[in-house]
This record gives sequence, C-alpha cells and structure tokens, in this order.
Amino acid sequence: MKTLIVEDDLISRMLMQELLKSFGLAHVAVNGEEAVKAVRLALMTDDPYHLVCLDIMMPGLDGQQALRMIRQMEQDRGIQTSDGSKIIMTTALDDSENKIGAFSGLCDGYLTKPIEKEKLLNELHRLKLIS
Repeated sequence: MKTLIVEDDLISRMLMQELLKSFGLAHVAVNGEEAVKAVRLALMTDDPYHLVCLDIMMPGLDGQQALRMIRQMEQDRGIQTSDGSKIIMTTALDDSENKIGAFSGLCDGYLTKPIEKEKLLNELHRLKLIS
C-alpha cells in the first residue's frame, strides 16, 4: 500500500508513520500544498496513492481545500471517486460542520486525534485496504 501522510505536526506525523509502516511505502507532506503536489506527481506517473491521511487544520492550504483539489485532479483524469485514493481525514476537529464538509468533499473516512491504532486499522479494513 502506498500512503501519503499529510500532517503539519511532527509528533502526529511520526505517529502515523509508525502506525502505517508495516503496510508499505509512506510519503509525508507537511501541508496542503505539498499534498496536492505529491498527488499530482503520483497521478502523472501512473503510480497513485492508495491511501491519503489528510489533516484538516494546516497553515496555508488546509485539508478541506486539499481534499477538493485532489478529487478534482482525479476527476480531470477520468478517475471516479470510488476508484481514486482512499482519503481519511485525520483531525482534532470533531464537530459536525467539519465532518459534513469532509464527506461532502468526498473523503472516505474521518478519524479524530489522537489517532488510535485500533480505529485506524478498522478504517483500513472497512475501506478494503488491508485484509
């Protein structure tokens, strides 16, 4: 599984890397701009990410904006959301406004921090990324 972890906080980024390291390659981006660039490059080289773990609160381009841009890039390439990267929002924001915004932006999952291993694994199973 090829993963992109998008997280501006070093500790949270390291935790996600630790939780996902046994499943394959994990790249990191520290903000939304880097995430969009990484996804664009992956799509251009026909080696897309299977999973994107995307924080919402980041300086500059936030996770909600990056989510919409990623889905637009996939759509521009003829990739339906169901066939695109699985995107899990990983955030400290547990309010309905952000959840509705994330799912209307076509995310596949939503986990609140601190990220617990069992919840992450359940989400990966639900999304059929791991068996």
